[in-house]
Amino acid sequence: MKRILIPLVSVLILTACTTKASSSFPTVTVGELKTVLDSGAYLLDVRTPAEFAEGHIASAINLPLDQVEARANEVPADRPVYVICRSGNRSAQASAILSKVGRDVRNVGGGMNDWITAGYPVTR
Repeated sequence: MKRILIPLVSVLILTACTTKASSSFPTVTVGELKTVLDSGAYLLDVRTPAEFAEGHIASAINLPLDQVEARANEVPADRPVYVICRSGNRSAQASAILSKVGRDVRNVGGGMNDWITAGYPVTR
C-alpha cells in the first residue's frame, strides 16, 4: 500500500505546483504602480462603477470584476496590465482570470487604500 501511496502523493503535489505556477502573477506596490503609470502603463480598475466614481486613478479603465471573464478580450494582450481594486483582493481574482487567458498581469497589492494612504492623486 505504501508503494502505491507515495508515488500518488508525489504526482498530486507536482500537479498542484505546476497548476499554480502556470496561473501565477506578480504583485506590485502602489509605489511601483506610480512609477510605471508615469511611463504610460495600462491600468485596469475592477471595482464597481459606483466605487470608481467615488475616486480613481486618472488613467484607469473601469471593468468590474463580475465582467472581467466575459470581457477579457477587451484587455490588451500586447503589454503588461496592472489590476487594482480597493484592497487587492478583487484585483487578485481578476488577475487570476486574465492570467489564465494569456494576459500579462500584475496585481496591485493594497489597492486604492494604499494609493490614497501614499498621497497619490485621485480623480473624481
